[in-house]
Amino acid sequence: MQKKDCFFVGKIVKKYSFKGELLVKLDTDDPEQFLEMESVFVEQHKNLVPFFIEKLSLHKSSLLRVKFEEVTSEDDANAMLGTELYLPLDLLPKLRGNKFYYHEIVGFAVIDENHGPIGTVAGVNDSTPQHLFEIDFNGTEILIPINDQIIKKVDRDTNTLYLEAPDGLIDLYL
Repeated sequence: MQKKDCFFVGKIVKKYSFKGELLVKLDTDDPEQFLEMESVFVEQHKNLVPFFIEKLSLHKSSLLRVKFEEVTSEDDANAMLGTELYLPLDLLPKLRGNKFYYHEIVGFAVIDENHGPIGTVAGVNDSTPQHLFEIDFNGTEILIPINDQIIKKVDRDTNTLYLEAPDGLIDLYL
C-alpha cells in the first residue's frame, strides 16, 4: 500500500499503559467512525506497515486508545510514539453537499460568482492556520481561503467548484 492511496487517520501521541496501549490524536470531527477498525497502516521508515488492532476505545472523547496485537511492551510502545496512522482511501465515508475531502477536489474547475471561470484546483494548502484553495489560472496561482461562506456549491457530477470570493481578492492575482 502506498501513502498516495491512503488518508491520514491520526498520530500516536502518548503511551497509555505499560502493556503497550497507545493514544492516537485523530484528524477528524467524528472520532466514533474509527471505533470499528480492525487494522491500520503505520508509517515506519517511509513505508506503510499493517498493524492489527486488538482493542479500541475513545479516551476523553478526542483521543483513540488503541492496543495493537504486535505491541506488547512499554519498549514496543515507545518505538511507536510519533508515528502516523493511515487507512485506504476507499474506506473514507462519502460526503454530500458542500462538504469534501481535500484530495477529492483536486482537478475540479473553479467558477467564481463575479469573475466566472478562474482555473482548476491544483491543490490545497493546509499548512497555514487558514486552509487555502490553490487554483491554477493559466500558470498563475490564485489562493482563496476555504470557508463555508465562500463555497457556494460543490458539483461532483461536473467536477466543478462554485465560489464567491471576497471583493478584490481575485483581482490581486490577475
